[in-house]
Amino acid sequence: MGLNSNRVEDFFTHSANTTVTSLKVSTEIPMPPPEEAVEVHNVCLPPKKTTFQKLKHRLSDIFFPDDPLHGFKNQTWCKKLVLGLQSLFPICQWGLHYNLKLFRSDIISGLTIASLAIPQGISYAKLANLPPIVGLYSSFVPPLIYSVLGSSRHLAVGPVSIASLVMGTMLSGSVSSTDDPILYLQLAFTATFFAGVFQASLGLLRLGFLIDFLSNATLVGFMAGAAVIVALQQLKGLLGIVHFTGKMQFVPVMTSVFDHKDEWSWQTIVMGFGFLLFLLTTRQISIKKPKLFWVSAAAPLTSVILSTILVFCIKSKAHGISYIGRLPKGLNPPSLNMLYFNGQYLALTIKTGLITGILSLTEGIAVGRTFASLQNYQVDGNKEMMAIGLMNMAGSCTSCYVTTGSFSRSAVNYNAGAQTAVSNIVLAAAVLVTLLFLMPLFYYTPNVILAAIIITAVIGLIDYRAAYKLWKVDKLDFLACICSFFGVLFISVPLGLAIAVGVSIFKILLHVTRPNTVVLGNIPRTQIYQSLNRYKEASRVPSFLILAIESPIYFANSTYLHERMLRWVREEEGRINESHESTLKCIIIDMTAVSAIDTSGIDMLCELRKILEKRSLQLVLVNPVGSVMEKMHKSKILESFGMSSMYLTVAEAVGDIAASWKPQP
Repeated sequence: MGLNSNRVEDFFTHSANTTVTSLKVSTEIPMPPPEEAVEVHNVCLPPKKTTFQKLKHRLSDIFFPDDPLHGFKNQTWCKKLVLGLQSLFPICQWGLHYNLKLFRSDIISGLTIASLAIPQGISYAKLANLPPIVGLYSSFVPPLIYSVLGSSRHLAVGPVSIASLVMGTMLSGSVSSTDDPILYLQLAFTATFFAGVFQASLGLLRLGFLIDFLSNATLVGFMAGAAVIVALQQLKGLLGIVHFTGKMQFVPVMTSVFDHKDEWSWQTIVMGFGFLLFLLTTRQISIKKPKLFWVSAAAPLTSVILSTILVFCIKSKAHGISYIGRLPKGLNPPSLNMLYFNGQYLALTIKTGLITGILSLTEGIAVGRTFASLQNYQVDGNKEMMAIGLMNMAGSCTSCYVTTGSFSRSAVNYNAGAQTAVSNIVLAAAVLVTLLFLMPLFYYTPNVILAAIIITAVIGLIDYRAAYKLWKVDKLDFLACICSFFGVLFISVPLGLAIAVGVSIFKILLHVTRPNTVVLGNIPRTQIYQSLNRYKEASRVPSFLILAIESPIYFANSTYLHERMLRWVREEEGRINESHESTLKCIIIDMTAVSAIDTSGIDMLCELRKILEKRSLQLVLVNPVGSVMEKMHKSKILESFGMSSMYLTVAEAVGDIAASWKPQP
């Protein structure tokens, strides 16, 4: 079918005589009359740079997006030294302005989180199959180190449930904590050391973007699945079961619960569920009335005190209630000599350290940034990685296991009015007093209370609202969340996490290998071109097919894009034949969103041009970005395309090409 030249000319004559109306200002800007030539702007190459300059710029963008040396510019050597110390040790920055008023707030918040951290430390250590005293050790040394190196004012440091669960699960699969407790301790301390090395290395090498593969959707599902498993594991303590499975999957745990019904203790059940109800009630009070945060903060320690007194009073009659027993007094003993750097379990400790390090680092940075945003200050991610890493490395040498910033304790710290990291020093001081003088008081503390405290703490990790939001916004994110949840619940904690990460990576690959392409149309009375599907008022331009690619063009997607472009052409020709419109003559590809291209992408464009030329179709490229234009120039593709096939805007391309089709007078 021949070209309907009158219709094309009428369209462009109408477009040239129309006015552009701003959405913000009602002033009409007249367009140039049709007899004037369309002004076409050249697509220029970027400024010439050496390979070294390009590499330097690229590496700077990757590893130093925040420009950490910005504050050192134009400073004296003395000032640079001070800034360097403040950068390495944030305490040197805020410590210069510290005063008594700030200390009053910090001491209140420090004592408040200590009332929560002490029972939680004991509980989480048992979750990791470690002696309860290790949980208290881990609440003493790490907070002191973080207060010097950390950049968050509100992060409260100590053991956390997820890292404890993962460590306990991974190590218990190979070594029994009851049959060989010394070896188990060695592996736990060594895994903590490797976790710290990994975390500090990420901060030192500025590789924090690696932990971004743990997407929010992955973490929502992982946390919920781990919370359910942790809660179910505590049925051992709540029911008073002596012989219980060491596995961490839903089916074995529930099977073990009902296979040992003869071991259930009614005294333990009554006490456990009674205090669990008390803890959950105080938690709900604090959620509904945030000013009463201290109610849930003090509830765990209150439960420990009351239950210990109760067991002491009825110890002769309550034989079914097990209790902690003797805990050693004194400061953290050194454990450097216990680090395990050779033997058959070395690979296990490295793997455990890597996974617990990633999880604890992700949680710590996320919590720190959350509370920093509420107070309008910035937390340096790389400093946090180094602080948490060095904290765990030092902790592994002082009988501590993996620690990080806890959300529950940090929330209490924030609500209690913490102003600086001194609240962590106050916490450590309170734990120090406990270690030196109060350990005998925990002798009759029932294990069922520790189970109730753990259940109350992990319930907050089940965020069903976030899961529903994922379903509404992004189905692939929801799939990652569900895979993570059921993977942890029915397979294992590490494999569940691996499955979720795999789904997240698959999502990335899907976006890279199958990028979005859209057909553009002209919005009437403007020179704006937008998606025909998105903007119903947009209309097709006769004889033109205008496409937009919304991603870089790489080897991974070049074949797909080649096939998709030809399909768009085929579908457009079919539509034109059915509606008897003007013959298709020109294909315009808007490359505004193509941020990068490689040799495969360049070859794809060349091949596409050749195929279209054989079909008497012109291929035009619009607005390639600087790096893309430079690569196309160096590959000599511009010689085959010609600069007449490059335009700065779609409007200029349409106007100039259409004008060339008009019959000359």
